[in-house]
Amino acid sequence: MEKYDVKKAHKALYSPSAKEFTVVDVPEFRHIAVDGRGDPNTAPAYAHAVEALYGVAYTLKFASKRTMDRDFVVGPLEGLWRADDPAVFATRRKEAWEWTMMISQPAWVTDGMVQAAVDAVSKKKDLPALGDVRPLTLVEGRCVQILHIGSYDDETPTLDRLHNRCLPDNGLTFNGDHHEIYLSDARRTAPAKLRTILRQPVRPR
Repeated sequence: MEKYDVKKAHKALYSPSAKEFTVVDVPEFRHIAVDGRGDPNTAPAYAHAVEALYGVAYTLKFASKRTMDRDFVVGPLEGLWRADDPAVFATRRKEAWEWTMMISQPAWVTDGMVQAAVDAVSKKKDLPALGDVRPLTLVEGRCVQILHIGSYDDETPTLDRLHNRCLPDNGLTFNGDHHEIYLSDARRTAPAKLRTILRQPVRPR
C-alpha cells in the first residue's frame, strides 16, 4: 500500500528555498483545524488545540487504512496567524495573535470521517479542545514563501523583508492570513535547526 504524503505530493510547496522568496500557486487543501487566540508559548488553548488535532489526525489515518485500504503520512502542523495590525508579528507581540492551527488531510477524508474520528477520540480521551476540531477547506492561490531555519522568535528579519521589501518591490500586497508550516518537531529539534515555511497569500497592489 502506497502512503500519501502531502510533502512529497506537493514537493514545490513544501521544500522552498531558504535564501530567496519564491512565488507559488497553492491549490485547494483540506485540513482539520482549531481556532484560538494568544501567545502559543503560554496560552493553554494553544497546547490543547495541538493535542486535539494530533489525536484526531492519527485516528483518521488508522480509520482510513482500516476501512478504505488507503494510508497516509500525518502531515506537519500548520498555522494561520492573523491580527488587526500585521506589525504585531514583526514585533512579536504574541498576546495579540489570533490563530488557526491545522493538519492537512488527503482529499478523500470527508467531513463525516472527521466527525467520526472526533467521536472515537472522545471515547478514549478527555481533550479540552476536541469539540473545537473542524474540517477546513483552504484555497490560498498565489503566495510568496520562504524557508526559515532557526528559532521562531528569529523570524522577524525575514518577515520584515517580506512586508517591507519583497511585496512592495513586486507590486504585491496581502491577500490572506500569514501561514506557517512547521517541518520540524520543536520537542526534539534544537531551536537553531528548526525548519519553518513562511507563506503569505498575495495579490497585485
